[in-house]
Amino acid sequence: MKDEYDFSTAKRGKFFRTGARLVPPVHLEPDVLAYLSDLAVTQGTSLNDLVNTLLKEDIERIDATK
Repeated sequence: MKDEYDFSTAKRGKFFRTGARLVPPVHLEPDVLAYLSDLAVTQGTSLNDLVNTLLKEDIERIDATK
């Protein structure tokens, strides 16, 4: 790294976007990932769609108990 950086021409907030949503990455444990990946292949769907479906079902169950 340099000892000093010149920010005299920098523009504050250049990449800021109002209303932008941060989508954090989700890291699955290796055994969970392997199981769900195999299940997605078996069902002929993507891992992303399978995980979202499973989570939505869990959310419905949680909301039903409130």
